[in-house]
Amino acid sequence: MASRTTHPVLGTRALNRATLSRQLLLSRAETTVGDAVGHLLGLQAQNVKPPYFQLHARLAGFRPADLAGPMESREVVRMVTMRSTIHTHTAQDALTLRPLVQPARDREVNYFRKGLAGVDLDRLARRARAFVESEPRTMGEIREELLRDWPDADPQSLSVAARCLLPLVQVTPRGVWGRSGQVRLTTVESWLGKPAGAAQSVDEAVLRYLAAFGPASVKDMQTWAGLTRLREAFERLRPDLPVFQDENGVELFDVPDAPRPDADTPAPPRFLPEFDNLLLSHADRTRVVAPEIKGRTWTGNQAHCTLLVDGFLAGLWKLEGRVLTVELFGPVPKAAREEIVAEGELMVAGMGESGGSGAASVRFGPIKP
Repeated sequence: MASRTTHPVLGTRALNRATLSRQLLLSRAETTVGDAVGHLLGLQAQNVKPPYFQLHARLAGFRPADLAGPMESREVVRMVTMRSTIHTHTAQDALTLRPLVQPARDREVNYFRKGLAGVDLDRLARRARAFVESEPRTMGEIREELLRDWPDADPQSLSVAARCLLPLVQVTPRGVWGRSGQVRLTTVESWLGKPAGAAQSVDEAVLRYLAAFGPASVKDMQTWAGLTRLREAFERLRPDLPVFQDENGVELFDVPDAPRPDADTPAPPRFLPEFDNLLLSHADRTRVVAPEIKGRTWTGNQAHCTLLVDGFLAGLWKLEGRVLTVELFGPVPKAAREEIVAEGELMVAGMGESGGSGAASVRFGPIKP
């Protein structure tokens, strides 16, 4: 929405530096995994390894065990929340953020109503809850159990309904670095041994989102959360929030005293995994992704890992053993190239396969799908 009032203008580079600072990507933070995951409102976790790489890019001295430990001790969990995607959350956020986005999950069920003809959704939720709380179950097992009661329903629709209606978590060893395991599910209350709390208030969620992703517009937060009709909350908070506008006149809200570094603040290279929330949590992503390279992070249905140079998307990468291949979208200065190599060697040392032979190797070339 275009602003009717003139607010201070934040250019693209200024927005970039502000967002990188909130995302702990200008300099690695000296903080705990739990505090970082909480501040970031969760980590995209469609695959097992991305949360680990996200934290390596953001935390000083991070090693995979630093997240694997909290995962096994249930201080953090994997579950479907924002945008109907899997996120790694703190236990507290798992109990309060999921209820906040439940309206979006309810709407998702409506897309499958044709396959759920004659299905009592309240009864389905009770039936599925009792089944997964008796012991963690696979989605296939949940589907087969529900088909006992509704044999004429569409099997996929039944499983989608269970996933949307219940706050299901993926139990360990799924999600633990270096271990493998089939996806098995139970409710967050059963896994944590705590009742679900009240949903986090929308106003609190707005402030937390701005602290992690701001300055941002109403549409930006709606994109992040997968929710609609959030303007009312922003308007309630407006008197206490700094308000800016981007170069197109779109209103951007922020939290008081939040860092907004100078646009010329150095931004070191950072290797991000596929599905990093930095690239997914704004309606207008030009603060990180230049329009001319939009769509370059995908090949068909495959998402690539991404490289930031000077704060902006500049290439792709792939790690195989201890060999890191980097594909740049365009030329970069020699000094930036040297920084990319140094950052790449740091990542391989911390995240590459320890059993690989030879030193870490960083190569420049095309990324093969």
